[in-house]
Amino acid sequence: MDKPSGQTDLQEQLRKLQEKYAVMGQDLSSYLDGLLYSDYLTYWDYIHLDTLLSLQNPKTSFPDERVFITYHQITELYFSLILWELKQITENPEPSEKFFIDRLDRIVRYFRHLEDSFDVMVIGMEKEQFLKFRMALLPASGFQSAQYRLIELHSTDLVNLVTPAVRSSVDHNNMDEQLDKLYWRSGATELLSGKKTLTLQQFERKYNDEFKQVALKHKSNNLRSIYQKYFSGNENIIKRLREFDTLANVLWPLAHMRSAGHYLHKDPEDIRATGGTNWQKYLPPRYQKIMFFPELWTEEEKLQWGSAAFKKAMQS
Repeated sequence: MDKPSGQTDLQEQLRKLQEKYAVMGQDLSSYLDGLLYSDYLTYWDYIHLDTLLSLQNPKTSFPDERVFITYHQITELYFSLILWELKQITENPEPSEKFFIDRLDRIVRYFRHLEDSFDVMVIGMEKEQFLKFRMALLPASGFQSAQYRLIELHSTDLVNLVTPAVRSSVDHNNMDEQLDKLYWRSGATELLSGKKTLTLQQFERKYNDEFKQVALKHKSNNLRSIYQKYFSGNENIIKRLREFDTLANVLWPLAHMRSAGHYLHKDPEDIRATGGTNWQKYLPPRYQKIMFFPELWTEEEKLQWGSAAFKKAMQS
C-alpha cells in the first residue's frame, strides 16, 4: 500500500535534515529536541518591538521632538536597506542583468519613500517647538549620517564626490587628497574663519577610518564601475541609474533643504540651529553638482543640474 503523500513528504524532509546536520557532524535528534522545547516565536519578539519603542529618548519636554527623533531613526533604517542592496551588488562576482535591475529597483523604491516622507519634517512639527528643542541638540546634526556617506562611497568613484571647485584639479590617484576634499566637508566649516565645526570634528573622529577603508574597498568595485564593466549601454539599467542619481543627489537634498528652509531663516546666524552646518551652500544640488553616473547625463543636463527641481521645490 502506498504511503499517504503527507507522510512521504515528511520523511523526505527528515532525510534532507539528516543530510544537512550530518555534514556538520551533528545529530538531527538533538536539534529536534531543541525545537520541541523552544517557545513559539511571536511578532513582538521577532522585531524586538519593546526595544524599538524604547529608543525614542527626547532631550526636552517639547512633544514634537518625538516626531523629529523618530523620523530620523526611520530614515536611517531606510539607509540601511539601501546599503544592504548596494552591498549585495558589489559583493556579487558576476551579477546577472535581472539581479542588478532587481536591486536597483529596490534602491529606487526606498529613495522614493524617503523623498515622499519628508513632509513629516516639513509640515509635521510646530515651528516654535522645533526652534526651541533643536537648540538643545547641538552640535548634533543630520549632516552626521554616516550611512548616507557610505551609500555615496558604494555608488560611484571617489573623485565624483569631490567638491566641484577642485574636482578637475585633484589628483585622481591620491585617495587621501580626494577624501580631504569631499564636497560635504565644506558644508560644516565656519563661514568667517573656515575652521571645522565641532559637528564635523566629531564626525571625522568617529568615521574617518571607516570611510577610508570603504573608499579603498570600492575604488574599482562600486555601482558605477560594475555598470561600466557588465551593463554599459543597457537602456533598462541606464533608466534606473538616472532615477537613482536624481533621487539621491537632487530630490532628496532638495526635500531636506525644503525642511530646513521651512524652519530656519536665511541669515547666517541661524546656521547654529543645524549644528553649525551651512545648509544654504551644502544642500542645493546646483552648487554641489554631485552625480554618481556623470557619463549618463548630457552637458546641458549637467549644467542645469537640479535647477528645475529647485524652482519647483521652492514654489511648493
